[in-house]
Amino acid sequence: MQVETAARLSRTSMALSRFDHAVFIAVTLLYWSTLYVYVPILTPFMKEGGYSDILIGVVLGSYGFTQMFIRFPLGLLSDKMHKRKPFMMLGLLSGALSCLLFMIPGSWMWPLAGRIMSGVCASAWVAFTVLYAAYFSANEATKAMSNISFLTVIGQLIGMTLSGWLAGAYNWNAAFITGVGLGLLGLILTFAVKEPQGGVARAPISLKYLREIVRNPTLLQVSILSILAHSVLFITMFGFTPLKATSLGATSGQLTIIVIAFMVPHAITSLLSGRIIAPRFGTWNVAAAGFALSAVFTVAIAYSPSLGWLAATQALNGFAQGLHFPLLLGLAIQPFEPSKRATAMGFYQAVYSVGMFAGPFLAGFVNDGFGRDYGFWLGGAFALSAVILTLIWKRSPNQTIR
Repeated sequence: MQVETAARLSRTSMALSRFDHAVFIAVTLLYWSTLYVYVPILTPFMKEGGYSDILIGVVLGSYGFTQMFIRFPLGLLSDKMHKRKPFMMLGLLSGALSCLLFMIPGSWMWPLAGRIMSGVCASAWVAFTVLYAAYFSANEATKAMSNISFLTVIGQLIGMTLSGWLAGAYNWNAAFITGVGLGLLGLILTFAVKEPQGGVARAPISLKYLREIVRNPTLLQVSILSILAHSVLFITMFGFTPLKATSLGATSGQLTIIVIAFMVPHAITSLLSGRIIAPRFGTWNVAAAGFALSAVFTVAIAYSPSLGWLAATQALNGFAQGLHFPLLLGLAIQPFEPSKRATAMGFYQAVYSVGMFAGPFLAGFVNDGFGRDYGFWLGGAFALSAVILTLIWKRSPNQTIR
């Protein structure tokens, strides 16, 4: 009760203007843009540098590996301090540093360090969500999360769209330089972000609740499904799909088309899945359908004969993955009372980082041993495994949501 009261006081203690909201929105967009401004060109950039698919997989996987160990402790520290702005600043600074490290020539260790630093950047995201929720009244929490989820996709889309254009119009480093600038601009703007003088309190991430939470069968099931979902995502659009595009003759600028083909349907479906589609057809049914379609269109990447076909697979895969991602997020916290949801979400986010690591890491070895198209078969196998598990767990007696 004390924490809930503190959270309400934090909200009411701030006199917020449209300018305050605009500053926060700008910082959020800059944060995601600096984090994703090089994602579409990363694998082609490393391949041109002479790195093997194994090393590329290691670098890609380090992003999730870092988050496995940093997300939860950062959330604990942020809740203990009741401060969010320092962690927002950490995110933007580490995002800028990530881009800077990629420009250092001479060793694959620099791209690895850059991607590790981007994992630190991504781990700071929880601070944004908690502070933004404080900008709204308690009964507008859903609106706040919907808004910031939409900003996430828009920021990612801005960064990824800029990526291919910059690399095509100039060179690889143009995207990294832009990322440094976006991160530093966001860092400067963060000083203007309004936070209550006493900080923002919430029902905190708590080690006390952790043992109880990790024994919840629904959370464990959803976490496993999310590991598989993120494995597929980081094998495909955020992994080796750009390399497939360049093997089909795509220029750096044409990578933008592939990105937009994936991200736009993904964003639209993410907005509709929980609000319209799942209430009509059932949460677990829609999740299973999303995984099934994703399995088909991930394998289809391997057989794309042209950039047009590849773009079609990305549009359909973006649609498919947009079906299950928001549903898994909701299912992860659904079984818990409000005082325990922050801990459940912290655990869930740390666990699904395993997929960000394992997917591209394993695909790198598969690609190197058998050929790059087999990495997409691995992604399809992950998605098919998720379909089977979803259908089994849907019938589990502990499921209250169908």
